[in-house]
Amino acid sequence: MAAKHVLPLLSRWSCRVFSVELNGAAFYFALGDRHEAEAPRLFTQLLGREERCYSLLVRSADSIHGARFYAQLKDTLLRGLPPDCHLSPMCSFLPEVRGSLMRGYFLKDRSESSSRTVRLLEALTQQQQDALLVCSYRPDRDDRHWTQHVWSRDGGDRVETGTELCVVSSEAPQNHPATLNIINSDVFYTYQDARDVLTQCVDVVPEASSVLELLPSGAPSCDQPEFPVIVVEGLDATGKTTLTESLRDALGAALLRSPPQCLAPWRARFDQEPPVIRRAFYAVGNYVTAEEIRRQAATSPVIVDRFWHSTAAYAIATAVSGPLRNLPDEGSTLYRWPADLLQPSLVVLLTLDPEERRRRLRDRGQGKTEEEQELDYNQLFRLRVEEAYRRISGPACVVVDASPSADQLLQQVLLLIRAKCQKL
Repeated sequence: MAAKHVLPLLSRWSCRVFSVELNGAAFYFALGDRHEAEAPRLFTQLLGREERCYSLLVRSADSIHGARFYAQLKDTLLRGLPPDCHLSPMCSFLPEVRGSLMRGYFLKDRSESSSRTVRLLEALTQQQQDALLVCSYRPDRDDRHWTQHVWSRDGGDRVETGTELCVVSSEAPQNHPATLNIINSDVFYTYQDARDVLTQCVDVVPEASSVLELLPSGAPSCDQPEFPVIVVEGLDATGKTTLTESLRDALGAALLRSPPQCLAPWRARFDQEPPVIRRAFYAVGNYVTAEEIRRQAATSPVIVDRFWHSTAAYAIATAVSGPLRNLPDEGSTLYRWPADLLQPSLVVLLTLDPEERRRRLRDRGQGKTEEEQELDYNQLFRLRVEEAYRRISGPACVVVDASPSADQLLQQVLLLIRAKCQKL
């Protein structure tokens, strides 16, 4: 990074908080005057003098290229670093300032060939001058104090800015730092915002052009349709497919799925992309589905297998790591329904005992997405998804136990629909 690019950032650098995930827990630290206080536990207990420590933070004005670079950075580091190096996810942010989050990695180097690590970091700094900020950390003689040094470039040689700040403890923020970047990065709240991302990424994801050709120029009408619209949500293997098909037959309804079939040819391609691109693809899929809902609901009830709740719940649960308390607070604007998206008459959320759901998945024997695989082995992720479902409002989900037989479940949901929906 050129020195002229580092200096504007440093004007607020000492106001930032840093978070490192080590051994399954998040550790927070900040920066202060030299020897203002002893270093936090992250440095005094988890690191040793024999370890050389670095942070690599991605900063880019271009969210598309910045997201792709962040996704590629880990692979680059794992390929190029000596074996005795350990990477941990980290981020830096200005507390409660939306859009201030910078993601990256914290590097502990225990290898004997430290020069190899330094050469790789110098090369990355030079190649990605506007997208990567590298810092090194040094202990004093008794390990009670650590200082952070920001790298920059000057005439092709690595230099340090002269800014030497002491690492000090910091309290965990009131809200998980990931919430600062969820809007228009993980969850999209307008059609145009999601469409804009696909437009911007055409040069790096050519398939986006094909998707854009299928999209309307503006958001579909969100006026309330003539007939009821019932959305069925839930994790895989909770019985959504069986229930939605049975509801279709029982109510003489149209059955739709989100993402819509017309986008299916590109789904696997966008699943390979970083969150901002992948989530934009699924977001516009909801609006395409909404247009079909509006047409079908003019003449009959409509049943929808997943809709915006799924898109938002999975995105929020993925962006925010750790226990349930890290999720945005109940009532947060991050759970609000998009103002320009058609609202269903009723949303049914099917829930199932985790062991029973896993048994059903095994019986199905089908391939699973990366997120579904994580649901299987990461209990916290599953709990975050389910809780995010419950917190979404406008409309909120009505939770239904999916453990009874298929016929009993159908009758239970039909009673619910007839109680909630007038025109049936």
